Order: sequence, then C-alpha cells, then structure tokens
Amino acid sequence: MTARYENLIDGHDCPPAQGAYLDSENPWTTQVWAQIPRSTPEDIDRAVAAASAAFRNAAWAGISATKRAALMRRLGDLVEANAKELALAEVRDNGKTYTEMLRQMLNTAEWYRYYGGLCDKIEGRVIPVEAPGHFNYTLREPLGVIAMIIPWNSPVRLLAWKLAPALAAGNTCVIKPSEHASTSTLTFARLVREAGFPDGVVNVVCGLGAEIGPALTDHPDIAKVAFTGGVGSGTAVYVAAAKRMRPATLELGGKSPNIVFADADLDAAVQGVAGGIFASGGQSCVAGSRLLVADAIHDAFVARLADVARRIRMGDPMDAATHVGPVANRPQFEHIMKMISMARDEGATIACGGESVTGAQGGLFVQPTICTGVTADMRIAQEEVFGPVLSVLRFSTEEEAVALANSTRFGLGAGIWTTDVGRAHRMAARVRSGSVWVNTYRMTSQTSPFGGFDLSGVGREGGQAMIDAYLQTKSVWVNTTGVMAPAFPSL
Repeated sequence: MTARYENLIDGHDCPPAQGAYLDSENPWTTQVWAQIPRSTPEDIDRAVAAASAAFRNAAWAGISATKRAALMRRLGDLVEANAKELALAEVRDNGKTYTEMLRQMLNTAEWYRYYGGLCDKIEGRVIPVEAPGHFNYTLREPLGVIAMIIPWNSPVRLLAWKLAPALAAGNTCVIKPSEHASTSTLTFARLVREAGFPDGVVNVVCGLGAEIGPALTDHPDIAKVAFTGGVGSGTAVYVAAAKRMRPATLELGGKSPNIVFADADLDAAVQGVAGGIFASGGQSCVAGSRLLVADAIHDAFVARLADVARRIRMGDPMDAATHVGPVANRPQFEHIMKMISMARDEGATIACGGESVTGAQGGLFVQPTICTGVTADMRIAQEEVFGPVLSVLRFSTEEEAVALANSTRFGLGAGIWTTDVGRAHRMAARVRSGSVWVNTYRMTSQTSPFGGFDLSGVGREGGQAMIDAYLQTKSVWVNTTGVMAPAFPSL
C-alpha cells in the first residue's frame, strides 16, 4: 500500500495547491512506497505567510527564553522516542542502513537538547560610550523566517544542524526537503507539533527543486537561507540571497583527503580510510574520497584496503549484517557509474570494484571501488562523486602531501594518519579544510563547528557560535539627562 504525505503549513497537513504528487521510490526494492506533494510557488507563498505570521505572534515571539528551551528539550525527547520510526522512513527513502540511521536519529535528539540549553544564554551588552548622559546597550534578536533546504542523504540530521539553532534564537522557518527523501522530514514535523510549538513556527513544503526552490530563496519575506547540497545549486541559492541582501549558510560538497604517512598505525588507517569512503556508500559530504598515501607503503596499503573493500557486504538495509545499502536514487547511481567510466578513460586503474550490482530485490548498488594511478589533474581527483569511489594518489614528502591535499577547490574535511605528533599539528595547520581529523575520521558533534573552505561552503554549523548566525544585533541609545540640546543653537 502506498502512503500519501502532505505538506505541513501553519500546523496543519495541507495538500498541494495543484493537487499533484510525486512518487517516492524505495531504492532497495525499486518500488514506489509513498507519495509526496508536488508543490508550486503558491504553496511556498502560503508557508512563508504562515511563518511570517507566527514570527510576529505573541504565542511564539512573546514566550520566554525558558519556555522556548523547554520546547526544545521536549522536541529532543520526542526525536529520541520516535527514533525507530524516523530511521525507517529514511531507510525507505535513501537506502542507508537502518543501523546507521537509528544511530543518527539518537544523535539528532542531542542537537535540540544542546541548543535548548542555549536559549536563555542569548545576551546583549552594556557598552561604555564617550557621550555624557547617554546609555548604550545591545539586543540580540532573531532574524525572522529562515528558508532551509536539505539534501537526501541524511535529511533529519542535517535539518537539525539548521533548525535547532534557528529555533533556539527565536526564528520561524520554511523547510524544503529533497524530492528524493521527504518522508522523514514530514514525519519529524509531526513531532514539532506534538512538542507544543505554536502553529506556523515550522513549515514543510515538498516538491521539485527546480519548481519551488527559486520561489523560496527569492521570496521577499525570507530573512536568511540555510542550504546543504551541491555546488551548482548552492551557487544559485547564494546569488538569490545576495540579490535580496540577506545572509546565507551553505554547506556544499567535498573532495576530502585521507593522508596516510609511512609511520602511521596502518591497522587503524586502513579502517579509517575504508570507513571514510565506503560507509554510507560514500554518500556523505565528508567522504574521504582521496587517499594520499606515502610511496613507501603505497602498494601494501592499497592491497590491504582492497581486501577490506571486497569483503564489504551490500544488501538489504534493514538487515543488521548489511554494511552498505543501495545507492539512494537512480540519477545518483548513473552519476557514480559515469564517474568510474571517466576515471578509466583518464588512465586510472581500477584496483577493485568498478561495477554495478543489482540487488536481490532490484536495488542499485555500486561495488566499493578503488582507483589507483590517479594524478591531481584528473577529474576523478577534482570532482565530487558522492559514491563509494576512492582515488589514490602517491606522495613522497610532507610538502608534497600538503600540495596534493590543497590541490582541489574543496575544503570540507581531511584526515591525517601519523604517529608523529609534530607532523600531525603541522599538517593540521597547513591543510585547507574546515575539519581536520588526526588518526580518526568523520567525527562531528553538536558542540563543535562544522563547515568548509572555498567551494565547500560559507559559514559553520554546530557549536555555541552557530546561534549567532540566526541572530542580529540592535544597538539602543538612551538619553538619561532628560534634556535634548538644540539642534541649531542660533535659532
């Protein structure tokens, strides 16, 4: 039976204005399991109007920071209590393993609790000024309606990175999930209502990005855009925000290097590199898609890594024994296979994998793939694949490793594997990347900032400072003398 989902606007389930729906295909079974609204700009207008009204309404704007914090904590508790349902929705939409998605949902709950704890820590300042008889202080105020555009690979988690600080700051929002994975966001939206947030504070509008994305990012009543996705779409979002003179937070792609020196703990490095690129089927913004390995250990390390890659179990994402589920959707599958073909054409050697596999129920899989003989100028070393494809590049010196690590326009994540403490700190300082992991990989936390350099994005998500991205400062001047000097003394 096919489930039908509706938009959430002003606290109510709302069918799309034109009555059209999109099929949501389960990537494991390749069968349609749900329908989501195919919304239009009319639906966007309605959602933005609801969010604007909620932002001004005393039911939200007038509640205390303490009350707002209680709502946030309640939402975190509900996410934890409903983690299994949320995880199942994501598995059906994007094919990631249930084990991974359940772990993500439990972590997502912590984001709402963490930022709930910051609600009553938003403070202005009293500023000493040189003007006699004047008192100056600042207020920290929410921006207004935030547009949030989220991708298909981890929708509920990546939404929390935006929504938690935005709500803690007192904003309202309109969320546009990916058309490839909307159901978990709509499931989560029910929990927002259950937590007790006023109607209109959180709204969700589904549909095709090309049809409703511009209507959202260019809407005159949007105060900020928070986006996670590809560079092309992110550029369009940034241009739209700039035209309206509004801020934007962009978390875009990556071509992250895992740098393995000859002195590294090779057992740990093999596991870290394999997990960094093959976990989640490589469908992660911080996937360690480039392996930079020292000449002295290149052949042995690649052989050990290939052995791990060949033993990765692909299959039913609901099976606890499965390591990797299917590719999330057909367009992404076709892109990955095109990139592997391009790597061959460029002269790379496929050390293992490189082929597509049809699952037992028709799901589309790509074998964990390792490309050797890659040079920095190849497209496979420069462009994001977003799949289980690793490019291997060799280096001989620390200086060469730095140059290779910084040879792309991306700068989201980087791994450094070495037992030399001095080298670890030197490399961390010189690699241009928003996150650097030493002898570990893909670690994130709600308490720590995350984001990228260059084409990997603008701004950060996570940590205490992130709440500032959803606030604006107002400077208030008060004349305490009760006397106003004449503007024109001679008159």
